[in-house]
Amino acid sequence: MNTTDRPHLRRAVAGDLDDFARDAWGRQAVLSRRDDLAKDRGGSAEPGFGDLFSLDAVDELLAHRGLRTPFLRIAKQGTVVDSKHFTGEGGVGAEVADQLRDDRVAGLFADGHTVVLQGVHRTWAPVTELATGLNADLGHPVQVNAYVTPASSTGFSAHYDVHDVFVLQIAGTKRWHVHAPVHPDPLRNQPWNDHAAAVRARATEEPLLDEVLHPGDALYLPRGYLHSATAQGEVSAHLTVGVHVVTRHALLETLLAGLADDPELRASLPLGIDVSDPAALASHLEVVARRAEEHFADRSHDEARAARAARRLRGRVWSGNRPESLRPLRQAAAVHALGPDTALRLRHGLRHRVLPPAADGGPLRLELPDRTLELPAEAVTPLATLLAGPLVRLAEVPEAEPGDATVVARRLLTEGVLVTPDSVAPASGVEGGAPDDGPGTTDT
Repeated sequence: MNTTDRPHLRRAVAGDLDDFARDAWGRQAVLSRRDDLAKDRGGSAEPGFGDLFSLDAVDELLAHRGLRTPFLRIAKQGTVVDSKHFTGEGGVGAEVADQLRDDRVAGLFADGHTVVLQGVHRTWAPVTELATGLNADLGHPVQVNAYVTPASSTGFSAHYDVHDVFVLQIAGTKRWHVHAPVHPDPLRNQPWNDHAAAVRARATEEPLLDEVLHPGDALYLPRGYLHSATAQGEVSAHLTVGVHVVTRHALLETLLAGLADDPELRASLPLGIDVSDPAALASHLEVVARRAEEHFADRSHDEARAARAARRLRGRVWSGNRPESLRPLRQAAAVHALGPDTALRLRHGLRHRVLPPAADGGPLRLELPDRTLELPAEAVTPLATLLAGPLVRLAEVPEAEPGDATVVARRLLTEGVLVTPDSVAPASGVEGGAPDDGPGTTDT
């Protein structure tokens, strides 16, 4: 697969992206220096990551955005501080008991604690845009955390993550030690503390990488690679992009889900069975193994299995990152003001798939991350243009019958599939707001 047209991945990886996809993805750590990243972008943008995040952005989020747990963690030398030490009541009328206390955060930071802003892809608009773009570029869901470490401090001891990460150095410098895995390609239910002794032992060995990251540098670490980082003589901040990779094990799970259609496997085990006794389970395991073998041996259902797997995994990947933010009031106004001169485009980052009508008739279907829209078959003509991406005036949209384009455009505007230039929020940190959903976690 050609990866050279993936601009968001290009921000984190220097060199040939096809080589990265073939040789490094999921296999080895890769360090990309600021100058090499800038050269590969053709000098078309300011080098570094200052447009994405900064120390001022950290202060803005901590001081003015009303963050609550779990959007903030604080740690020192691998020990996470109980949130009661840096959160409190939100004040009159807020009825919130876990809003962060900026003064408490300042005190802990001055005492050498690392501040972890979790889920920055939900609280800072430029990072949201990066995460949404990387989701599309990589084909896997993405989350982003920010780590802000006082001078000469370490937030977390050597450990591994259960997802791939891209580290983007924002400010200051940080020294990274990277070691080979003790448990390659861990699944999400196989955390590093399951292998704590092996991790501690491996961390005493010669590292694969011992490098200092400067602002604008990037580091890729596949899941399972051990790492620890220490800020040098100044405050250090970096973004950790966590890539929640979809695995072959996930495909296996979709295949096993198909066995739920088998009545014999849905049957209850005998009354009074002792499930702690292997002998009591043996005959039932034989039945399961036999039925699974018969199920997978029947290749006539391969197409249906692939379709089921695609539906399940699509929901996981497409819903992993939200599309660009829109202004609800302006979007609603655009629906009512829709006319020939209205400029429309597909909402950036909205994953979708068009399914044509069945051969024997029926509606056109537009699959979205959380739902499927049904449209009349004649909508196929305007739909292709409206979903193409570039901004287009409604009057310029081809249609099979007069009025088709208006009907389709109004439906897609109402559903948040299409937007107008005026109805989307700019990718500026000033526009972001307090989040309404919880982030995932990573300890990088």
